[in-house]
Amino acid sequence: MSEIDDLKAEIKKLSAKAMQAKMDLHDLSEELPINWTNIPAVAQTAHDAFAELEKKRAKLKSLETA
Repeated sequence: MSEIDDLKAEIKKLSAKAMQAKMDLHDLSEELPINWTNIPAVAQTAHDAFAELEKKRAKLKSLETA
């Protein structure tokens, strides 16, 4: 597989991970005030997942335009 194909597969996995993190954050917000102490950890997980996804998408875009 080419580097672009590998990156697309990785982005697909990261996208699923980011969506799960989003749902975890949403679920936590629905349960508030229960487990309010978990907000920073759950939010950090979501932030990290989306940051990594954005980074990989930018890399893919640069490879496709090169």
